[in-house]
Amino acid sequence: MTSDQAAPATGRVPRIDELRAAFHEQLGPSERAVLMSWLGFTTTFAAVRAMTYSIRAQKGPFRNLSLGGEHLHHYLWGIAMLAGVGAVAVRGDDRSRRHPVVALTYGAGLALIIDEFALLLDLKDVYWARQGRVSVDLGIGAVAVGGTGFAALPVLRRLVR
Repeated sequence: MTSDQAAPATGRVPRIDELRAAFHEQLGPSERAVLMSWLGFTTTFAAVRAMTYSIRAQKGPFRNLSLGGEHLHHYLWGIAMLAGVGAVAVRGDDRSRRHPVVALTYGAGLALIIDEFALLLDLKDVYWARQGRVSVDLGIGAVAVGGTGFAALPVLRRLVR
């Protein structure tokens, strides 16, 4: 069996050490960073959407954050996260830049910004309005493109050879 072929499915859940080994053996450093960023984006986008619906419905433990009567939109946290990632990219050593937390933080920060993209585009709070749908469409599109890219990795590897 070549490295591009998958082992037959056994019906059992892989152990953590098996997942870790496959992650490092089958993916190069750049591919691992992209995967971690994609996972951070997808998870954060879904979680933020669920939390904002919970806040709007006034169900669950989540509430809006405000400072001095001003609502703190979650794109602010995303910008702060991307600024931190940028600082690591500019000032960090190679080991720091390649740390999985940097890639996860990048993806999560980007998701926080994309989720409120419509607000940034028009500078109006349209999160729950029809115009706010732009943010949802962008987020879902990013998840779809990322997933398609990972599904296509074996084909892309073969084309490169």
